[in-house]
Amino acid sequence: MQIKILWLISILSLTYSSGFAEYTGSAQVIKGKAEVKIENLFICENGRSRVSPIGIQMFDEKEFIVPAKVQYESKYFSNDLYNECSNVTPKSLAEVDVTSVPIIEIDKDGEVVTGYIFADNYFELFINGKLVGIDSVPFTPFNSNIVRFKVKKPYDIAMKVVDWEENSGLGSEENRGKKFHPGDGGLIASFSDGTVTNSDWKAQTFYTSPIYDMSCVQENGNERITKDCRIEGSNEYVETSSLHWDIPSGWETNDKYLSWPKAVEYTEDEIGVNNKKAYMNFQEQFSGAGASFIWSSNVVLDNLVLFKYHVK
Repeated sequence: MQIKILWLISILSLTYSSGFAEYTGSAQVIKGKAEVKIENLFICENGRSRVSPIGIQMFDEKEFIVPAKVQYESKYFSNDLYNECSNVTPKSLAEVDVTSVPIIEIDKDGEVVTGYIFADNYFELFINGKLVGIDSVPFTPFNSNIVRFKVKKPYDIAMKVVDWEENSGLGSEENRGKKFHPGDGGLIASFSDGTVTNSDWKAQTFYTSPIYDMSCVQENGNERITKDCRIEGSNEYVETSSLHWDIPSGWETNDKYLSWPKAVEYTEDEIGVNNKKAYMNFQEQFSGAGASFIWSSNVVLDNLVLFKYHVK
């Protein structure tokens, strides 16, 4: 009997080890919840907002901020195109005074470019490495933004975009009748010089969660692939894993990162914007201008995505 028990323990041990051996990628894998450091970044005065926490997960002695390290508390926000929390609710672009939006100067002898941005949920925009816009609402209600900057072509656009989470470190929120359901992301933007978001942009993932089974994760060169991973929600807490990659220093300006995978385009129906006035009231300025929703290859599980685009 004792021999049989030892044999069973040995088999279970081998299975457990082989489960970890199935993942040989470059991510740092962390199990379980994050330690919440900030309970909520934002309260909407005029509407219902989801809790937007900031947490920390540790890998050995390395610290990862989830869902992302952001500059939100700098209060250097983009102008609202639509934001019910600040009572900015125009029904169309005709009701927006574009000339009142401050111009951020990159080049003194450049041209003024106006950008329209809708991000699910949060963005930071850099032009030639200079921060020119921060989303004023980290999570919900959904809002849209307008920015203006003065720059000479060619120039580089870099964007940090975050799909926020209610359950810190778990990549999930209360949704679709489940307490722990993965959220989904999405970014669309158009600029007055003709630049639009599409699959010509580059997109790389740096935080993915929740992962129930590490065997579903693959890497192919610099592609971080989770298309076969489970995306169903749960009503009970289940310990899951999150994947973290170090954000390279200088990513905002380094042309090296133009070798990242191409962004994947998504339809308006896939992102689900038909009931979002922050988008639909200005649809002609987004999809009507030729822009597409973009994200990484997994719009549900990838929570922190960095985008790069070189404007020629």
